[in-house]
Amino acid sequence: MISPTYNPAEVEEKWYAHWESKGYFHSEPDEREAFSIVIPPPNVTGVLHMGHMLNNTIQDILIRKALLDGKNACWVPGMDHASIATEAKVVKMLREKGIKKSDLTRDEFLAYAWEWKEKYGGIILKQLRKLGAACDWERTAFTMDEERSAAVYKTFVDLYHKGKLYRGLRMVNWDPEALTVLSNEEVIYKDESSHIYHVRYQIEGSEEFVTIATTRPETILGDSAIAVHPEDPRYQHLKGKRALVPLINRSIPIIFDDYVDREFGTGALKVTPAHDVNDYEIGKRHDLEVIEVLNDDGTLNEKGEVNHYVGQSRFKVRTEIVKELEASANLVEVKPYTHNVGRSERTNAVVEPKLSLQWYVDMKKLAEPALKAVMTDEVEFFPKNQKNVYKHWMENIRDWCISRQLWWGHQIPAWYYKDDVYVAETAEEALYQARAHTGDHDLELDDLRQDEDVLDTWFSSWLWPMSVFDEFGDQEEIDYYYPTSVLVTGWDIIFLWVARMIMSGYEWKDEKPFEHVYFTGMVRDKQRRKMSKQLGNSPDAIKLMEEFGADGVRYGMLSSSPAGGDLLFDEKLVDQGKKFCNKLWNALRMFKNLEIDSSLETPQENKLAISWLEQKKSMMLEELEGNFKAYRLSEALVTIYSFIWGDFCSWYLEIVKPDYEQPIDPHTYQKSMDLFEELCLILHPFMPFITEEIWHKLKKRGKGEDCMAGSWPEAGQFDKGFVKSVEKAKDVVSKIRDVRNKYGLKKSEPLKVYVEESEGARELLSVEGIRAMILKIGVLEDLIWTTTEPEGTIGFLSGTEKYYVELELEIDVEAEREKLEKDLDHARGFVRSVEKKLANERFVSNAPEQVVALERKKLLDGKERIRIIEESLKSL
Repeated sequence: MISPTYNPAEVEEKWYAHWESKGYFHSEPDEREAFSIVIPPPNVTGVLHMGHMLNNTIQDILIRKALLDGKNACWVPGMDHASIATEAKVVKMLREKGIKKSDLTRDEFLAYAWEWKEKYGGIILKQLRKLGAACDWERTAFTMDEERSAAVYKTFVDLYHKGKLYRGLRMVNWDPEALTVLSNEEVIYKDESSHIYHVRYQIEGSEEFVTIATTRPETILGDSAIAVHPEDPRYQHLKGKRALVPLINRSIPIIFDDYVDREFGTGALKVTPAHDVNDYEIGKRHDLEVIEVLNDDGTLNEKGEVNHYVGQSRFKVRTEIVKELEASANLVEVKPYTHNVGRSERTNAVVEPKLSLQWYVDMKKLAEPALKAVMTDEVEFFPKNQKNVYKHWMENIRDWCISRQLWWGHQIPAWYYKDDVYVAETAEEALYQARAHTGDHDLELDDLRQDEDVLDTWFSSWLWPMSVFDEFGDQEEIDYYYPTSVLVTGWDIIFLWVARMIMSGYEWKDEKPFEHVYFTGMVRDKQRRKMSKQLGNSPDAIKLMEEFGADGVRYGMLSSSPAGGDLLFDEKLVDQGKKFCNKLWNALRMFKNLEIDSSLETPQENKLAISWLEQKKSMMLEELEGNFKAYRLSEALVTIYSFIWGDFCSWYLEIVKPDYEQPIDPHTYQKSMDLFEELCLILHPFMPFITEEIWHKLKKRGKGEDCMAGSWPEAGQFDKGFVKSVEKAKDVVSKIRDVRNKYGLKKSEPLKVYVEESEGARELLSVEGIRAMILKIGVLEDLIWTTTEPEGTIGFLSGTEKYYVELELEIDVEAEREKLEKDLDHARGFVRSVEKKLANERFVSNAPEQVVALERKKLLDGKERIRIIEESLKSL
């Protein structure tokens, strides 16, 4: 007995456990074609959010489709240790226990960190099961587990000995909250409202002043010079002069440098080499003193020579120093100012430029093969426009700062003895190198000091496609699964992760890491805002699945996610997914409540419906293959939805279902079951739970006969002309129903319809089963040929053929004509407005692709509306 309503909560847990117990998610190398995907490893601190839902739904669709295609599909899950985020979580936990990180040894802190990871890490991987993710859980990897760590150390050492990795003193991006350096890609720049302060410096030994403009008055205390342009006539008389730094009266030189922009501010630039990248370069050219007045945490130190600022935050000092500058008559003016501010991607703290000794990867030496691979489509991007973004970054690539001032992570495999460094995979190897280099064979491990820093988290994840298959250990695995088939990720980490993985693939495998990269868009709300905790516009992913079912959520996510475009999330789409599940369930119940009479012949209209649906399904399968190859998954789902809801449920079932409480013939029943079964297979990658449940309800299954383990249906032969004929017949029925609705006729009231003699009409009605179909679902008493317009009828056009419905009521033709003419004027006005918008080159060039496509669809729909109204006017 089929329950009257579909209950996703009961179904989902049952089938996921079943699939897992059958081993469908696990993969081992065999004779089949491999199809492998590595999951973009979520942070160990993470919980499921809408971006994860989109990304992992897409990967699951591709994996399930590959399985149905008979491939050996392997989806490797895992987690990223997320140095900055995890260390912050652990420090917060310790603080709540009254423990300071500074009171612990490194080993003590790491013990707490591992304890936290075991207790709270990996929540997101458990949550992915609720979504239906067909991950090979037996292969779950962690960027700090033994295999991945070994790969990290091996590659660090290899790069160092190849001369592609080095240690250098350079200006870096410093996060004062996380207390670590950041790579350029981990700094997010955006315009922010601030102020620009005009401050005057007295020329030493005179009453003259020179005025500079700065956005950071707190760094005045670290000034080493004032710079002006060599050709600026305003300052030529200051050659060889010196100025006094306000408040502290430090004497600094006035220098001349081409870098200075004469048009910015006053044309005079304060130079603070310790706290600005460009100032540092000027300082090197002029051999200026480097005065670092900020501590690592962004507070002022004693080098600023103002004791009452020591220990205060940089922003508090900014406020206070402005007051002091004003009181000392050194503040000329303050103006509102908008400028680009860099913030830490992880902590949102304003980043400080800082001079620091760090480890770097020489990216220019790795970039060339990785750039060529993408530009020649050896690694193919979807959508293609990301190639230009990638090209620009790769051609302007900067060295990658890979050291981080943290404890949680891979400790840099470099050991120091006096002024020498020894890079090795193990401490024992480093000791061997030190003994050989120094000739001192009495050296012990305690004599060496390992680098305190850890490696950037991305240094482990750039090896992900190789390290999850143990590139440096299990050769059979890596040879079988690598290169992986596709990477599904967000465009926002194209540099942080995608580009680096491609570089590492060519560096250590001399081969691409994946065939394709599919970039998803951002999940945004209906106002196009990025979803975030701060805005409170991101729904709870788990609650969403509990309310609408995982299949409903998957449908809602995918149906609104154009390839590469942003997803404008609307809960109505998720509700539509839930209703789709209910529609499928009701179709199942309809069939299962029918009685089969083996003595019945198959009606003509049923034979027609079966042949039409089979052929149209074959046409759809051809279209779907193209969609899958181009990663047009949203379009694929919409196509399937339209076919199942419209063609199968609304038309096919209407044609073949017997009259109320009447039995069905066995041929129709069996063919319908076969078609329903194939539709389950086609829909399964997108909505796995409802399809598995219906699959097993359709008929008894043997052991291992699961929908997930089935085979993707093959497209059969089809006759487009025949399919088109049935579509024409559907249009006739729709127009008859429109007449019923318009004139208030009951659906069950049989009507008499006349068909005007024409070649097209004769051809249509000669197709076996079409006449019977129109009579049955149009609820007609008869279809009668005519050469003239019968009295007492209302006419309509279907294509070029004319039909007349007999009505027992008078029609006010003039009123009807007036109404149609008003509708026609409105439709023409609408088309003109859309044409005007599409004629605007600026709109077409700048609007998102999907917005322009929507306007073009509106234009086509508007023109079709005009055609229909004009045909109706002709028939009056």
